[in-house]
Amino acid sequence: MSDSINAEIIAIGTEILLGEITDTNSVYMAQQLRQIGINLYFMTSVGDNIGRIASAIQIAMSRADVVITCGGLGPTVDDMTRQGVAMVTGRDLVFHQHLFDQIAARFASFRAQMTENNRQQAYLPDGAIPIENPVGTAPSFIVEHEKNVIISLPGVPREMKYLLGEAVLPYLHKKYALGIIKARVLKTAGIGESALDEMIGKELLEGSNPTIGLNAHHGVIDVRLTVKAENDAEADQLLDVGEQKVREKIGDFIFGKDKETLEEVLIRQFQSEGATLAVLEAGIGEGVISRLQAVAGGSDILAHTEVYSHPDKVYEQYSQFDTLSFRDFADQAGEWLCNQYDTDVAIVILSLPDVGENADNRVEATAIAVYSPHRRQSRGYGFGAKADITRDWVSRWTMAVAWRMIKEQSETEE
Repeated sequence: MSDSINAEIIAIGTEILLGEITDTNSVYMAQQLRQIGINLYFMTSVGDNIGRIASAIQIAMSRADVVITCGGLGPTVDDMTRQGVAMVTGRDLVFHQHLFDQIAARFASFRAQMTENNRQQAYLPDGAIPIENPVGTAPSFIVEHEKNVIISLPGVPREMKYLLGEAVLPYLHKKYALGIIKARVLKTAGIGESALDEMIGKELLEGSNPTIGLNAHHGVIDVRLTVKAENDAEADQLLDVGEQKVREKIGDFIFGKDKETLEEVLIRQFQSEGATLAVLEAGIGEGVISRLQAVAGGSDILAHTEVYSHPDKVYEQYSQFDTLSFRDFADQAGEWLCNQYDTDVAIVILSLPDVGENADNRVEATAIAVYSPHRRQSRGYGFGAKADITRDWVSRWTMAVAWRMIKEQSETEE
C-alpha cells in the first residue's frame, strides 16, 4: 500500500454560497474517497469567479496530493473551472473535436438544439486526460501537474456520481496503489463524553491504526474506529483487535454497533429477559413511548403507559406523594408504577412544556427517573420541554439507564 494520500474537495458555484442549494456532492465524494483509503482534511466552497477559483485550487494544491473540483463545467459564462485550472497550472485551453462531436451527438439523441456556447465545453487544459461523459454534456478531465493531480467533475449529482465511480476512483486506485479505509462504530449510552474519553484513555485515543474518535449525540455517544489496510480481511482483523481493546475499557456502556439504535437494543434486552416496562411522560408528548412503539416488539414490552400534557396533571393524579422536589416526585412515581403494575422497570419524565433552555428562578424544569426493584437513578435539568434538545436527550438517557438496569440484573443472576 502506498504512503498516505491526501485530497481536498472544492465545490464551485455561487448558488452554494448563497444558500440556494445544499452541497451534497462533497459529502458523497468524501464517503467514496474514504472507502479507497484517501484522507480528506479540507472541503472548500468558492463562487463563480475565476480569480477565486484559481486561488482555491492553488491553496488546495499546497496541502493535498489530489484536488477534486465539482461544478463550473457548463456552457455559460459563469462556468469557469476549466479556466481556473488552466491558470493555476500555466496551461492553455485546447479544443478537442472528438469531445465536441460527443456533445453534439448527446444533444441530437434527445432532439435538443445545441447552442454555440456548448463549444466551450470541449476545451480542456493542455495535456489534460479527458473523462468522457456519456450521461451528460460536460466532459470532465484530469490534470497531472508536478506532484499534484487535479480532477474536475460536473456539478450535476447524477453525472458526478457516475464519472466518479466509473473513471475517477479506478484512476486513483491504480495511480496510488491504494488500500482501503474501513470504519466501525460502537454505540454507547449512559455516560458523558468527558468521562468516556477518560475511560478509553490517551493511549488508545492517540493511536494511529485504528484511529478512535468520539461523536456525541443527544444522550448517545458514538465511538468510531477507523483503520487503513490492504484489503477487507486485514481491515476487519484490525477493527476486531481495536474493538476488543475499547470494550475492555468501556464495555459496560456499549449497547450496539454501526446502525443499531438504542430502542432496538433495549427492546431485545427486555425480550430476552422477559422483562416489562412502565412509562409515564408529562410535558413532552410521547418521547419514549413513540420511539419504542415504532420498533418491532416495542409495544410488547410496554406493560403500562401514561401521558400528560403538564406535570401539574401528574401531581393531581398522584397527590398521595409528599415530595420535596420535582426530582423526588419523579423518583417516587417511578417506584409506585413499578410496584403497581408489576413491571421490571419504570420510567418517569416530567418536563415543563412552556420553559426553554433557561428556567428562570427554578432549580429544575425537567426531572427524569428510572426505577427498578434493584436500582434507581434520577436526574434534574434546568431546561424544559420547550428546549430543542429535551425530547431526544431525556428519552435516550432514560432508555439507556433502563437497558443497563436489565443488563446488570441479568449478569448478577448468572
